[in-house]
Amino acid sequence: MQELISTKSHDEERQGEAFSTQSLNQHFHKHFYIESYGCAMNFADSEVVASILQKENIGSTTNIEDADVILINTCSIREKAEDKIRKRLTEFKQLKKQKPGLVIGVLGCMAERLKGNLIEEEKLVDIVVGPDAYRSLPQLIEDAETGQKAVNVLLSRDETYADISPIRLNSNGVNAFVSIMRGCNNMCSFCVVPFTRGRERSRNAQSIVLEAEALFNDGYREVTLLGQNVDSYHWRDEETKSNVSFAELMEKVALISPLLRVRFSTSHPKDITDDVLFTIKKYENICNYIHLPVQSGSSRMLQMMNRTYSREWYIAKINRIKEIIPDCGISTDMITGFCTETEEDHQESLSLMQYCKYDLAYMYFYSERPGTLAARRFKDDVPLEVKKRRLQEMVDLHRIHSLESMQRDVGKTFKVLVEGVSKKDEDEFYGRNDQNKVVVFPKLNYKKGDYVTVDIHTCTAGTLIGKTKA
Repeated sequence: MQELISTKSHDEERQGEAFSTQSLNQHFHKHFYIESYGCAMNFADSEVVASILQKENIGSTTNIEDADVILINTCSIREKAEDKIRKRLTEFKQLKKQKPGLVIGVLGCMAERLKGNLIEEEKLVDIVVGPDAYRSLPQLIEDAETGQKAVNVLLSRDETYADISPIRLNSNGVNAFVSIMRGCNNMCSFCVVPFTRGRERSRNAQSIVLEAEALFNDGYREVTLLGQNVDSYHWRDEETKSNVSFAELMEKVALISPLLRVRFSTSHPKDITDDVLFTIKKYENICNYIHLPVQSGSSRMLQMMNRTYSREWYIAKINRIKEIIPDCGISTDMITGFCTETEEDHQESLSLMQYCKYDLAYMYFYSERPGTLAARRFKDDVPLEVKKRRLQEMVDLHRIHSLESMQRDVGKTFKVLVEGVSKKDEDEFYGRNDQNKVVVFPKLNYKKGDYVTVDIHTCTAGTLIGKTKA
């Protein structure tokens, strides 16, 4: 879809991360090595895959040389992501020449989009498995070992993996993802997700609460509820004949313990309700932070993108969030250079950013994704150099807003959850405050998972720097 530029720090979007698990000391008859690319949903899916494989006596390894199976969990949202994955698969293919029995598999969105091409035409892999077919992975590995073509990219209308307890991969023991739904019903014209992840379906609310409870009992202190569009979560309890909305689900998770922080991602502007906002306000442990992708500040562009709201409607939603939760942190996604975008459309995006002054923004230039509505309906007619220039203007503006946002917090005091050691100084910890801003402070006698009160003394454009309150 697009090329990404964002203001990131510590734990933001990860690309190509290999995973380890706490079960490495167990004895397994085979081992798999997995890398994940793209969104948080892919990383959560890799944890489901690890659980499925471990039950079949296939354990994880962080050493690719020890692997009998190499898996790569893929992203199709941008052309650059697919190019990076193809390059990595070529490297794996060279490794297979030295180890002929090695099985190589592609999982996730790219697997669903390209299907048999990766096996038959490009001959890069032995297994292709879509996001709804991970239960079949052990059998597909067995099939591939006998030389069979192993492909399962069938999409499901009911698969949520609700009964599978994910193995937490590369975990810091503090934060965890909990998937609450799969798929997407929004047919945004630029997006490939509805075609690679299928229709929307919500997971059993009881299983979500039980998973979050188990994480808390294991020492985790923050869960992020994940979905392509969490606000459209809807599950019906057939025993009580009652419906559970996203606001009600958040409340159930928040009530597990006041020491368990709750975050969520991602919201769609057309679906986030006052019930959600008042639930956030009601519970101190539901973080005051909302990721609300707008994509463009031009109503004409939004209509072409099939976003189902106008510029004015989005601004009214931002105003409502700030009215109910005055200190709410807000982030967004922005696309520049979408089909037929004019300079006037671009200026409207900049003026919307100027109005909202986002704390964090993920900014992209548009690149056409095969199979999307935009690819079928519109011409990708904005020159690349224009896209890049407009993107840079967005980035430059956001950097000003990001620094201003950080500077407004200097002199304030925040409750921070300790997540780990600072990458720049081993004598400092880092964590995040309620508004999802990274805070760095001296270690002292604190440990990961502690809540610490920090006075902010200074900042950079991406980090608040402080000292613990006496």
